[in-house]
Amino acid sequence: MKLTLKIWRQKDAKVKGKMVAYHLNDVSPDMSFLEMLDVLNQDLIDKDEEPIAFDHDCREGICGMCSMFINGRAHGPDREITVCQLHMRSFKDGDTITIEPWRAKAFPVIKDLIVDRSAFDRIQQAGGFISVNTSGNTQDANNIPISKHAADTAMDAATCIGCGACVASCKNSSAMLFVGAKVSQYALLPQGQIEAADRVKNMVAQMDLEGFGNCTNTGACEVECPKGISLENIARMNRELVKANLIKF
Repeated sequence: MKLTLKIWRQKDAKVKGKMVAYHLNDVSPDMSFLEMLDVLNQDLIDKDEEPIAFDHDCREGICGMCSMFINGRAHGPDREITVCQLHMRSFKDGDTITIEPWRAKAFPVIKDLIVDRSAFDRIQQAGGFISVNTSGNTQDANNIPISKHAADTAMDAATCIGCGACVASCKNSSAMLFVGAKVSQYALLPQGQIEAADRVKNMVAQMDLEGFGNCTNTGACEVECPKGISLENIARMNRELVKANLIKF
């Protein structure tokens, strides 16, 4: 396939970026999207040009680092996949593909297609933990009875990989789906009850401090989430927050 790639190039957060067009020939439909970018970068290196910076790690749809907008969609045209799971057979010969980084105030551009998502780390640090009894009387987690429904729902929430597609897809750059998933995976399990009230209050407060917007109720976050995280987690987070705020009274 022959492709035209319009890619966002930006040296850092302080420098104004721009779209730059590149032409690539002999692209195999069996290549992954990241492999295609690898080929482009090799061509640029061979020409003594600056390669395109993009984030990646596992290339198995697990880490969420390969986050980018492709033709106006987070992670590209297919649903419930990350960019590394997107293959060039999803495009046609002669296509023009526009590639951009996440667009959110809380995700400043580091370089080209890489953004700083450390705001998510700080939200998790604010409450994403449970107490561990290390007194010598620890209880085997498998001995704690949990309903299958609660276990399954908690596991569904825990599949969130923190890629930021929800933020990038929301017109308010809301992180509520991410925070809702992290709150839910603990709120549904008995092990998470000790810090439940502090967890939701601290994580929501940190989310607001980082500059994320409020939920728009349009559902774009769920649609573009590579793991299909449900909007129900936002509702659960809101219920947990109301409950936590009532406890002090």
